[in-house]
Amino acid sequence: MIEATDAQSSQPPAVSEEQTVSDIPARDARVHMTNYRRMPVTVVRGEGTRVWDTEGREYLDFIQGIAVNSLGHANPGLADVIAKQAHTLIATSNLFYTEERTKLAEMLVRLSALDRVFFCNSGAEAVEGAIKIARKWGIQHRNGAYEIISTHNSFHGRTLAAVAATGTPHYREPFGPPMPGFVFVDFNDVAQIKAATTGRTCAVLLEPVQGEGGVNVPDADYLQRVRAWCDEQGILLILDEVQTGCGRAGTLFAYEQAGVEPDIMTLAKGLGGGMPIGAILAKEACAVFEPGDHGSTFGGNSLAAAAATYVLTQLTEGGVIENARARGEQLARRLAALEDISPLVAGQRGIGLLRGLELTDDVAPDVVARALGRGLILNPVRPNVVRFMPPLTVTAEEIDRATEIVGGIIQDLEAERAAR
Repeated sequence: MIEATDAQSSQPPAVSEEQTVSDIPARDARVHMTNYRRMPVTVVRGEGTRVWDTEGREYLDFIQGIAVNSLGHANPGLADVIAKQAHTLIATSNLFYTEERTKLAEMLVRLSALDRVFFCNSGAEAVEGAIKIARKWGIQHRNGAYEIISTHNSFHGRTLAAVAATGTPHYREPFGPPMPGFVFVDFNDVAQIKAATTGRTCAVLLEPVQGEGGVNVPDADYLQRVRAWCDEQGILLILDEVQTGCGRAGTLFAYEQAGVEPDIMTLAKGLGGGMPIGAILAKEACAVFEPGDHGSTFGGNSLAAAAATYVLTQLTEGGVIENARARGEQLARRLAALEDISPLVAGQRGIGLLRGLELTDDVAPDVVARALGRGLILNPVRPNVVRFMPPLTVTAEEIDRATEIVGGIIQDLEAERAAR
């Protein structure tokens, strides 16, 4: 047993009645593990695209819980559904049937090209389950095959199997030898996938657009060519749509724009509109889970399922996807126009309302810090890439305001460089 030092064993002081939310950063530092680099803001309230901090300052939130709040903060309709469901049934074991879980599964099957659903609580859990499905399928149907081809700069989650499938070494290396069975190739390179395919290969795992990797968009025919290769070789295509799915791409799923159908798809993030929920969808032929193979205590609980059903209804029947498509095109135009004001801007890329502004220097953290000071929350996904992920309900005026703020920051940085 590890013995605690005096400093380790000392308990944090109790919170007195006099303490307020302004004390939260100091209190947080005493009790939380230090694996998050938090922004110097304590958010106390949100509404739509906006949040407010303890000082009453207002911000345009263009990351939305990392692409989670698809309907924005504190959506009234979603809040009403959650409250009503909480007064009826929050969770029960997956040993029982519930209307909420069945209704959501039926909706996902109807709206997608897949046949079976498994519910979990996050994107990492969804990828973890997808890996298990693919490996079991390969063992049963491809002579024991268990290897999965993934891509460099990919991100699939932080559980041990999901991080082993993630093609970014610094996510894997601190935790010792990774789980075997993953082969990495360059994104957007079908020839490398072909060269990496062997008799041990059971699947190819891809993000339609690499989100954490820098909002990297492949060639228009990339997924079609991968799909054709998978069909030719008799292996599965897994699409990780945790970030691109549920309307973020300007269509319900990004695979629709590529003109392909995956064998397995993972969802999470925007599916619950802020409630934690993930899903694995699979074609009938590879939905190989049997009783005892996998499980989730909280997966598909009634509260999260009711929320996700409401979100999907708003996306498909409430005009939200149409708004995401139009606002995504607007955001792309406004970001592309920034190239004209400074050589610091290399261009923009993305899909729907997942956009990256590429810079010619590693100043993305500086841009994000300055934007925060001007009331705009962004994400430096790479040293030279700023990521934009507003809610799918964002307005044209909010897009204009956000890009005006970024444009002003770019001009300031350019002036400072010129003065040096």
